[in-house]
Amino acid sequence: MASEKVTQVLEMVGGMTVLELNELVKTLQEEWGVSAAVAAAPAAAGPAGGGDAAPAVEESTEFQVMLQSFGEKKLDVIKAVRELVAGLGLKEAKDLVEGAPKEVGLPVSKEEAAKMKEKLEGVGAQVEVKGV
Repeated sequence: MASEKVTQVLEMVGGMTVLELNELVKTLQEEWGVSAAVAAAPAAAGPAGGGDAAPAVEESTEFQVMLQSFGEKKLDVIKAVRELVAGLGLKEAKDLVEGAPKEVGLPVSKEEAAKMKEKLEGVGAQVEVKGV
């Protein structure tokens, strides 16, 4: 349980505006010679000196292939979907293709998603790959 003083400070800080909080942080940095970046969690820490660099974004390891439309060769797209998705029957493949935009199968690796996209676009479908 937090002490009474800590509780009071938290209540006070909770009632401050963003501008007031910014002023408080700057004042604490100047008064005590500390930096908020040093106290921040390592994953949230930005570049030293407050640069404008964008934070590192973790790259997706799984990708979802989205069938946007089947184009002019619906039958060829249905055949391609049946080849790409194991255990998919003709009716299920037809429903998936006609229900576009739809996910094609389960999330896969980047390489597998690229192969699926290439195969589907090769038969006239419009495809989008999204990271999940």
